Amino acid sequence: MLLVISPSKSLDFTAPAKTKTYTVPDYLDESRTLVERMRLLSALDIAELMQVSMKLAELNFERFQSWQEPFTPANAKQAILAFRGDVYTGLGAEDFSSRDLTFAQSHLRILSGLYGLLRPLDLIQPYRLEMGRKVETARGKNLYQFWGEIITDGLNRQLSRMRSRHLINLASAEYFKAVHPNRLKGDVITPEFKERKNGQYRVIGIFAKSARGRLSRFVIKNRLTDPEALKVFDEDGYQFNAALSSSAKWVFTRG
Repeated sequence: MLLVISPSKSLDFTAPAKTKTYTVPDYLDESRTLVERMRLLSALDIAELMQVSMKLAELNFERFQSWQEPFTPANAKQAILAFRGDVYTGLGAEDFSSRDLTFAQSHLRILSGLYGLLRPLDLIQPYRLEMGRKVETARGKNLYQFWGEIITDGLNRQLSRMRSRHLINLASAEYFKAVHPNRLKGDVITPEFKERKNGQYRVIGIFAKSARGRLSRFVIKNRLTDPEALKVFDEDGYQFNAALSSSAKWVFTRG
């Protein structure tokens, strides 16, 4: 089975990478096209597009101006180690062994507005470009149109290599919208994590993000390849809730 997760706005390019092993993103030509488009924008344009402060807009303006090829460990970092945030805190890749990273490289993909589809060890340079932003290019009015079928085709190729038909969707709705389920050559299972409050179960974002990372870690550390094995996940008090689940949506609850 293949897992997909979202990237993070938070980045860490100061801590040294725990491994010297790296790969290069498959879609750098597309990334270059987006960077060239973003370089046409002023910091004020970026602030309006991304709905961020001028301080963050100026930072990302400089990031686009500084983006350069070729990607090397001197100017870039492995995606799984560069991203921070709740999902990546739950994932805890900093203590992955070389075997963990090798398994993750085959069984985990990160969706990205700038890079399309990343393997864990793909080098990235600092950026911020959410998939939902309306960046107009020759391919359309937003990043969903820009990436088109590229991301789905990339997932299909990996599923074919793995001889698997199971895609585990641990990405946010914003990012998974870039995948075309009607073209996907596999079955999608979307785990959901819910908290019991006032007698009802509901999704609380910060907890759900961390749980997505923890479930990804659970799969990688235990070398799981059968989706049914996900149902034994019981970290942080979560339990698989068959009564609330369907064939495509697997609900884990606690409280």
